[in-house]
Amino acid sequence: MTTKTRYFVVGSLLTLGVGLGVGLVAYSTGFSTSAFTRQGGPDELQFVPANAALVAYADVHDIMLSDLRQKVRSALPMKPDGQGEFQNQTGINIETDIDHVLAAIVPTGEQVGQMPGAPMVLARGRFDQVKIEALMREHGAQVEEYKGVRLVVGGGQSGKGGSVSLAFLEPGLVAVGSPALIRGAVDLKTGGSSIATNDDMMGRIRDLDGNAWAAGRFDALTSRATLPNGVAQQLPSVTFFSATAHIDSGIRGSLRAETRDEESANGLRDVVRGFLALGRMQASGRPEIAGALQSLQLGGSGTMVSLSFDLPATAIDALSRIGARRVGPASAPVR
Repeated sequence: MTTKTRYFVVGSLLTLGVGLGVGLVAYSTGFSTSAFTRQGGPDELQFVPANAALVAYADVHDIMLSDLRQKVRSALPMKPDGQGEFQNQTGINIETDIDHVLAAIVPTGEQVGQMPGAPMVLARGRFDQVKIEALMREHGAQVEEYKGVRLVVGGGQSGKGGSVSLAFLEPGLVAVGSPALIRGAVDLKTGGSSIATNDDMMGRIRDLDGNAWAAGRFDALTSRATLPNGVAQQLPSVTFFSATAHIDSGIRGSLRAETRDEESANGLRDVVRGFLALGRMQASGRPEIAGALQSLQLGGSGTMVSLSFDLPATAIDALSRIGARRVGPASAPVR
């Protein structure tokens, strides 16, 4: 498996888990409760290390069936067929094979690519294990056994990200990430300290609802992230953050941030309030944008800061028309 392919495999699934998980793109509908454990969160949390800095979830099955997704696809210009490339390299068809994904970023002591840690993705669905192994071996991967589980380890090494492993932890559940993370996930099959035993993170995950969400430790993510000069010093003392979205004909959801003290929370509210005021002033005379901005509501008390939004289908349609005018007519729908 080439370096480009390795990054594409992890990047594609991580984009689903994180990008869709925060609900900032209009791609899903519905809410699957069958994926969730009694203690809150999807079953796959048991395979995520306890020190994960970010965890994100997305219901991919509903994403691919969404009417809203079809609107977005028709409004966007033609782009490279990344989904087809992903299927050619792994044998996984995102539209038909995956039910939901759970993605995580785990601190490793060094920055991996542009991320302050190593990514791992767990995808639940219907997979042809023999076909997937064969395709990856064609691209230089090697198969090895680890505690009774077959690991497909990508060939070669990347100077930043290293090899990528793929393993079927149980029927219908595939894990993709670094060899160390995947071996760790195999270890957790028999118990141990996973994110499901991390009370700080699980206390926040239990409060999340919607068909897509993300939660994480902001300080852990930014401590090793490459930020422009001066930006890190300007960030408030945010400790945890979360995002939820429920998307049907429109999008509604919220972003929440927790700070170390009330003074930091008040400062963050002032910053957000200023951006909202500026945006609403610049949107004067453009009702389609003004309506979207009016749906943004700042809230929270104490050390909690929240920003909720509710975009109906009419607002999404108006914003899509603006985007279509800026990029020109689509030559073909996005696949």
